[in-house]
This record gives sequence, structure tokens and C-alpha cells, in this order.
Amino acid sequence: MKAMLQGVLLLALSGFALALAGCGGGGGGGGGTAPDQSLPSTVVDPLALPGPYAVACSNIAQDFSRVAPGEDAQGYWEGSPSAGDTPRYVTDLLADPAHTLSVMVTAPNDANLYGSFVGQQLEFVLFACYPTAPDNPRADYPLPTGDVVPHMQVGADLPLFPNPAARYPMIAFAHGYRGSPISTDYLAAMSVFASHGYIVVAPFYGDPRFTDLTVDNLDDALALLANLSDFTALQALRALSTSAGIDLMLSDPQWRDHIDATQIGGFGASMGGETLLLLGGAGLTTSLNLAQTQVTDDTRLKAAVGYVPFFGELFLPAFGSDQSGLDGVTMPYFAISGTADTLAPIVMTEQGINRLAGTRELVSLAGVTHGFDVASTNDIYTWALTFLDAEVRGNPAARQQLSTMASVAGGGVDRMVIPYNGPAVH
Repeated sequence: MKAMLQGVLLLALSGFALALAGCGGGGGGGGGTAPDQSLPSTVVDPLALPGPYAVACSNIAQDFSRVAPGEDAQGYWEGSPSAGDTPRYVTDLLADPAHTLSVMVTAPNDANLYGSFVGQQLEFVLFACYPTAPDNPRADYPLPTGDVVPHMQVGADLPLFPNPAARYPMIAFAHGYRGSPISTDYLAAMSVFASHGYIVVAPFYGDPRFTDLTVDNLDDALALLANLSDFTALQALRALSTSAGIDLMLSDPQWRDHIDATQIGGFGASMGGETLLLLGGAGLTTSLNLAQTQVTDDTRLKAAVGYVPFFGELFLPAFGSDQSGLDGVTMPYFAISGTADTLAPIVMTEQGINRLAGTRELVSLAGVTHGFDVASTNDIYTWALTFLDAEVRGNPAARQQLSTMASVAGGGVDRMVIPYNGPAVH
């Protein structure tokens, strides 16, 4: 079996490499900048971080005395099994589950996408952060990582907004593979977006509950191919749970009257960037012959940003052969990729972005590998917030800025690779 899979993998690698050599990493639909198209050249000042609002978050109270000796809470947050292979998830630590946001998702009857999980009911805990009143008296909630959840709701506390009568835009936040919304970098990112006036909601995907694979070498790749149905289910269920999270926020009496349902965007890191494209109607690779199947199409998502977004590997693109599952996807999408990223190669991202049928842009960060690049903090958030303000909030000034913006002053070395093609503003 391993020899057969190794042969399939080598054929896929060589065939895809030839395809890239023949098409320059592109795909159908669009290409990059035409020879006579003038490139943006404006260097903009970074946005203030944090933004103008104080931040508060939903109830995620936990009993950390339940963490077994020699283990840590983060393993529960990520859904990693124990050293003895006992399943674990954040629900095992929740001290007040009745007041913690969560959704139940039933895997649809489609074995092509959901494999052995077909028909199963699966729980996904949610976590939300939001702009709050400057005099919010609620205490920060300490986490064992040294981070704090700002002004956390406890018990039946209602969210406190700066203007209780206002409706705020919302971001569906998708963390990376084996991450969690309250791990350091993701909690910081959610807080930044909330400080700029967005309600931000994120599922704890608990990825290792479905498969616990990495692709660091040939043996890992062979294991992934041998367990492709579980890996496919993991990716598809991420999209469904994100959509279910939007459903909950728009129906829950605590939140629904404070959200502008016409202004919902997304931010995803690594596999989270892929998750949002699946939410926007992209087809997911479901077989070794690179066939692809649409998971869902949640038209409430007006635009999304992917940071080091996962578009697959050379031997297994995320969206079908030559990323063809992105053909016809009109949801505006902005990608920020590292030029030294080997887990989410920029060549795969560029190929996919070129296939999108709607507004899109790709920016590179020179020398950045897979992970949050602290030196590029201002670059990342300035690009992301400007795009979301343009495409989710419909801010004409943000659209105009994107049409001329080449980079952000200071920080890392950011460079526009595929320019913004949104509607012109005059």
C-alpha cells in the first residue's frame, strides 16, 4: 500500500511541477497585472494598533484543575488527544458551559466530503470579542499561558457595547490547523479587529478530533494520502461550523440586535484562510485524482482575508486540479503570504488567487515563513483592516486607498504581487 501511495505521490509531484512550469504558477481566470497596467506605488502609514475601542469577550471560564499532571490547557483548546490517546476538547474544561457559546453541527450524508463522520453530531465551542464601553467594569480573565481574556463576561452577563443602539460589522475568524481562538497570536488578532469596531466570532475547531496529520516529509504526505477522507472531513466541517457560528450570532438575543447582517467578513490564518474560501463556495479536493466538491456557499460572507493562507501543497492542491475549485468564486478575497513559507507556498496561493472571479489581491512578506511575523505586525493589520473596511463596510476611502496602495511604511518588507482589482472610486 505504501509503495502504491508513494508512486501516486511522486506522479502528482512531477505532474504538478510540469504544470507549474508550463503555466508559470497561474491558472484559468485572470492572471496577474497586464503589461500596460500601471502598478500602485503609494506607501501608506500603518493604522493605529490597537484601534479606538476597548475590547471585551464572551464567557470562556474554565476549571484548570481538571488539566491532568504533565499536560496543559492548550492541548484541550486545540482538541489534541492525551498522551494515552484519550480524546480531549475545550468542553472538558468549561466551568460554565450553560453561558458559553457553542453550536452543534451534523455532518451531512456525503461520504465524499465527510467520510466516517457522516451523520455524526459534533459540538463546536465559540468565542467572541467585541468593541466595548470604555468604562466596562468587568475583570480580565487570566489564562495559564499568561494571556488574559479582556473584560470577560461571566455567568449570564450581557455584552456591553459602546453604543447599545448601534449595529456593528462582524468578522468570522478562522484559526489555523491545531490552533485555538484563545492561543496567544489568535487572541491578540481577535482583539485587534474588535478594537477597530468589529464583533469577532471564532470556533474552536478542535482539528485533531478528526485527524492529527502534518505534512513535513514524505512519510507524513503518505499518511495524509492514506487518510484523505478524514483530512477532507476536517476541512469541510471547519466551513460548516463557521457558518453555524454566524447563524448563532444572528439569532442569539444577546447578539443579534447589535450585528449588521449586511456587513459580515472573515479573517483566517493558514488553514483558516482556506476555510473562508470554502465558506465562499470553493470546491475542496476530495480524491487523489484531484477531483473537487463544493462544501457550502454562505453568501452572508461579503469578503475575507487570509494570512499565510493554505491553498494546499504541490502534490495536493486544496481546491482541485490546478485550483479549479476556485473558478466562479466571486467573494472578494485578500491574501498575505510569506515568500519563505514552505507549508503554505506562495506559488500555490498565487495560482489560486488568479482563478478567483471576484475582487482579489495578493501581498507578499519577504522572508516570512509559516507563522505570525512580529516584525510585519503593522503591515498585516493595515492591509487586512483596509481590505475589510473596503469590502465589508463598503468604505469608499478604503477602496480608493487599496487602488493606489503598494506597501505599508516601516515593519517588514511587504510587496503587492497581484494588485487590487476592486471597483474604481472617483
